[in-house]
Amino acid sequence: QVQLVESGGGLVQAGGSLRLSCAASGRTFSSYAMGWFRQAPGKEREFVASISRSGGSTILADSVKGRFTISRDNAKNTVYLQMNSLKPEDMAVYYCAASPSYSSLRTDARYWGQGTQVTVSS
Repeated sequence: QVQLVESGGGLVQAGGSLRLSCAASGRTFSSYAMGWFRQAPGKEREFVASISRSGGSTILADSVKGRFTISRDNAKNTVYLQMNSLKPEDMAVYYCAASPSYSSLRTDARYWGQGTQVTVSS
């Protein structure tokens, strides 16, 4: 069992930056691939980014490439999402997810956090 707790959301002006954090419980954090998803009002949840267990491989959605970075610190049981050059269309609830399989995280994440709101004002 893994429990995930996101933090770092808030209100930011367009063009600004935020860093989201996701703290995981348990001693097996490094056994899980991690990812970030988001859901805007009236829209389906969408994939944002993922990172392999070691942190050596990352995948970013086309909509955030060049602006967002995902990273992890296995010693701190934490995964991060650095968001730069934020746009109004980035506004959503952001969720952290964990999966034992990096390849299936996008479609079959096993554990989810409760989400953190990101609001971008234009």
